[in-house]
Amino acid sequence: MTQESIELSALLQRCGHSDAEAFAELYNRTRTRVFGLVLRVLQDSGFAEETTQEVYLQTWRTAASFDPSRGSAVTWLMTLAHRRAVDRVRAEQAHTQREIAYGARILGHDYDQVIEEVERKLDHQAVVVGLRTLTDTQREAISLAYYDGRTYAEVARHLDIGLPTVKSRIRDGLTKLKKSMGAPAPLGGPIRERAVHIPQRM
Repeated sequence: MTQESIELSALLQRCGHSDAEAFAELYNRTRTRVFGLVLRVLQDSGFAEETTQEVYLQTWRTAASFDPSRGSAVTWLMTLAHRRAVDRVRAEQAHTQREIAYGARILGHDYDQVIEEVERKLDHQAVVVGLRTLTDTQREAISLAYYDGRTYAEVARHLDIGLPTVKSRIRDGLTKLKKSMGAPAPLGGPIRERAVHIPQRM
């Protein structure tokens, strides 16, 4: 475990005891990463800012449930952030479906434009749902490499595991993700640094 992981775990545990100073420091040290993940899921800066605030409010309320023996503080936060972002996508999807009904009744020829927008959002939802089919270790590695923008070597150091293991987790995770989306699986061979290609539809 890296020094950063140890420090962040300690901060999160202090948050579980209502330590406001620890919460402020945790927020300052992790907000960029959390916002980056949420933004990549939602693809809307306004929604991402709102959802990020919700993530930290939930962190303050539930930090006592954090167990350092089950994973790092960053993984705990990123998992929470991903779940909140997925919930927001689903809420927006429900809103979009209501727009379909409205378009069918009111908009006439503009209805086709509404349909195109819905299909675009549902395409992105397939990525979000696909991530939930991965194992925890695959999702963690992909989140750090893709959402957090880290190289494979940086992911390996962060997780305190070997570089071949990181590459294997990401390669296997991407294969499963692409299969769940109906896309061709990647051919054999290692993936290059930062070459985590999850399609962005929104």
